[in-house]
Parts: sequence; structure tokens; C-alpha cells
Amino acid sequence: MLLCDIGNTSYHFFDTISNQDYKKSVKDFNPKRINETIYYICVQPDIKILLKEIENWIDISKYLDMKNYYKTMGIDRIIACEAVEKDAVIVDAGSAITVDIVKNGKFNGGFIYPGIDIMTKTYKGISKALNYSFNFDIDLTKLPKNSQDAITYGYLKTLSLEVLSHKLPIILTGGNAKIFHKIFPKSEVDEFIIFRGMKKVKLNNI
Repeated sequence: MLLCDIGNTSYHFFDTISNQDYKKSVKDFNPKRINETIYYICVQPDIKILLKEIENWIDISKYLDMKNYYKTMGIDRIIACEAVEKDAVIVDAGSAITVDIVKNGKFNGGFIYPGIDIMTKTYKGISKALNYSFNFDIDLTKLPKNSQDAITYGYLKTLSLEVLSHKLPIILTGGNAKIFHKIFPKSEVDEFIIFRGMKKVKLNNI
């Protein structure tokens, strides 16, 4: 079974037989070149329109029971929640950071936080004196005494307090998951949670 998570920059494929994943650029890849059946999710409206015309590309999202989610919730967040079979906080650290709470097998709510790149540009936009990268080795139990740690603390303290306040196991995913593991050292990094969720939906509904 071939799964595909289509984001803003790439088609991310996962072969459930070989357990291998690979990516193709959104700019260069032509989905009509693949003849086998693909089960996918997609956050790109234009690509979704294109794929509707290709019979072997099957949109998994239409098989979801949406009663536990809100209308405008991102499909990647929903699929991640579907993958989780225990109470947990799911932190997807990508271009945005999404935090979702799952209890008793159901989505309990969540929030969206700016990603690393956006916040770095924001501080730089305030002043060139704040043009620093974030220090993920910071001790968040102590107030900072230098500018780099000051912006890092301002960015990470609120996020970490909110995530930890739920007192649930933390699952990290997304491109910056390993970086955020320094802030949540007891968390689990799951780079393939989306594909596990897709596989679960497919097996249960298709």
C-alpha cells in the first residue's frame, strides 16, 4: 500500500510493504506518472483539484468521521489524532506548531503556535539587535540574562508550560521534532504518525 502526505513543498510517500519513505517536489512531480493506487491527504487546494481527475489517487479524508473535529481543522492534524490510541499531547513542529489533545480516543481541542522560522523573522523585524537563532539548550527554569536567551525564553516558555500543563505523554512530529525534543526530553518523537493515521483510516473504512 502506497500512502502520500502532500504538503506545501513536497509529496511525501510511504510504502507500507517496504516501510520506506521518500519525497518528490511539488514543483517538479507529475502525479499522473504513477499507475499504482495511492491513498493520500493534501493541504494544497490546487493539487486536490488535480488529483480528483486521476482515478488511482484516492483521498482518504473523505472517509473520516468528522464529528469529533471542527470544520476548518487541518487534515494533517486530524490524521495525527486518528493515529493515537492513548491519551496524549501531539506537537507537530513544522512551519507552524500545532498542539492537539487526545483523550479516550477523541480530539479534545488544540491550538496553533508560530513556527521557528516565522518567529525568528518576527524578532528580526522588531530590531536588528534581536536577530538571533533560538537556543534550544536554554534552561527555562531561569530568567535569561542575554538577548538570545531572552527571545528564546519568550518564545518557548509559554508553549512549554501549556503543553506540560495537560500532564499527558507528549508525541513530537514534524520537521523540527528532534529540535523540540530538547525542550520536552521525556517526549516520544514519531516521524511517521501521519502515515500510521492514514493506514488506520484506510483499513477501517475503505
